[in-house]
Amino acid sequence: MLDLTGKNALITGIANNRSIAWGIAQQLHKAGANIGISYLPDEKGKMEKKVAELVEPLNPSVFVPLNVQDDAQIQSAFETVGEKWGRIDILIHCLAFANRDDLTGGFAETSRAGFATALDISTYSLVKLCGVAKPLMTEGGSIVTLTYLGGVRVIPNYNVMGIAKAGLEMSVRYLAAELGPQNIRVNGISAGPIRTLASSAVGGILDMIHHVEAVAPLRRTVTQLEVGNTAAFLCSDLSSGMTGQILYVDAGYEILGMA
Repeated sequence: MLDLTGKNALITGIANNRSIAWGIAQQLHKAGANIGISYLPDEKGKMEKKVAELVEPLNPSVFVPLNVQDDAQIQSAFETVGEKWGRIDILIHCLAFANRDDLTGGFAETSRAGFATALDISTYSLVKLCGVAKPLMTEGGSIVTLTYLGGVRVIPNYNVMGIAKAGLEMSVRYLAAELGPQNIRVNGISAGPIRTLASSAVGGILDMIHHVEAVAPLRRTVTQLEVGNTAAFLCSDLSSGMTGQILYVDAGYEILGMA
């Protein structure tokens, strides 16, 4: 029985109702977890209002601003979590960004600044968040991040984000090895292409989605809630013997040799 009652789950990366992080948040809440939400702040407060309205049905007990390029804000967010909860049991990392110009055209044209930005937000942020979450995971815990096939295979226009995801997946393994003795598990979900705000920046994303629908063994793409179900499993005791793994939730597309 999948039961997360009594577990404190901090979820990052919700931008709107198409976000994979939103699908995960819904399923963790459904399983009984106590939900905390972070949002990316902006000067006018639009994102705060938008995310707050979306997640209201989940009754989050923590709602904090979190820009992962701001170390002081990261520290402040986790101090707030510590004060309100005392401990964290689950951390969901759904954070990735690359400049739109770097997600079309030639990979060799990637700018130095664009490369640094993509890896800072999409890869290093997992390392940083694990570091600040570790002292709060006093009873062990589960950390789950989101990756994509473009981190292990060449996907048209994915470019620098593929490098970032490759680094993210290796980070999962190093973090799992380091945090395992504290009974903190670290795993990743490699989701198939889904229509989200983030994926819309990748050139030709709709063509990729239609391609997956045509050739994947299940002849479809996956939904945010299906990814959420897998995340709930990884956050539960049902997966207590698993760490350092990347699970594909992609309608089987990853197994194909010719597509």
